[in-house]
Amino acid sequence: MWYFLALALLLLAFCKRFSLLALAVAVGMGVYSGILDVRALAWMAISVALIALHFRLRQHARLRVITEALLVLDALALTLHFAPGFHNLKMLDAVVVSPASVPFTLYYNADKALVPFVLAGCINTLFIAPVAWRAPRRAWFVLAASVPALLCIAVALGGLKFELHLPGWWPQFALANLFFVSLAEEALFRGYLQQRLTQVIHPLAALAASALLFGLMHYSGGPLLMVFAALAGVIYGLAWMWSGRLWVATLFHFGLNVCQLLFFTYPALRAW
Repeated sequence: MWYFLALALLLLAFCKRFSLLALAVAVGMGVYSGILDVRALAWMAISVALIALHFRLRQHARLRVITEALLVLDALALTLHFAPGFHNLKMLDAVVVSPASVPFTLYYNADKALVPFVLAGCINTLFIAPVAWRAPRRAWFVLAASVPALLCIAVALGGLKFELHLPGWWPQFALANLFFVSLAEEALFRGYLQQRLTQVIHPLAALAASALLFGLMHYSGGPLLMVFAALAGVIYGLAWMWSGRLWVATLFHFGLNVCQLLFFTYPALRAW
């Protein structure tokens, strides 16, 4: 199921017909394996109906605002795991990467993975949008360097610690984090939110707002995590703003998470 779901997400920006075919296979396998029950199928059916209605109302701007708002709420519910009927697969249960790291639990989130499909149904420039702000090549090198720099700042402030490790479950982590976490979150906060805000306010203000909301979404990790998530959101937001490509922002997001896993305590430093 998960490989077909990842394939569907990979193809969504380039070949929607084959993407939806792979998604249908993944859904069928999810039902067979018990990961999706009838409530999840009902939720997805309502999402499809909303997308179809949004498309049919393309000549009615005011009504499209309502259907788009409903689709965004749909995506938010999937992101926060509020949608019923999704029994996400627990791949790792409280594993410890290193003695200084807090226990880490890894889920394969079928609900969150659907977010890009929902948002692609209400904004056709989700994956490829006009470039809001062109940056010189040297700025991209600085942006890439800011990823490890941010993690080093976290070390200096006592939030992380330098450690080298390559856990045996690295492939499972990479699949889940790239497709079912990073892409889903970037679709919501950069591909949709920052893009829509850029259409009505200054691009830098849109960047700041989306980064702040991204930080607030990490409230469960405490104030320090919220601050660093917001700063990371600035990095991802710049990657989107300078490229207009959702996958560029996603790869920056994924790169930061991988960098932390390989070279720092993960997911956070244990409090002794």
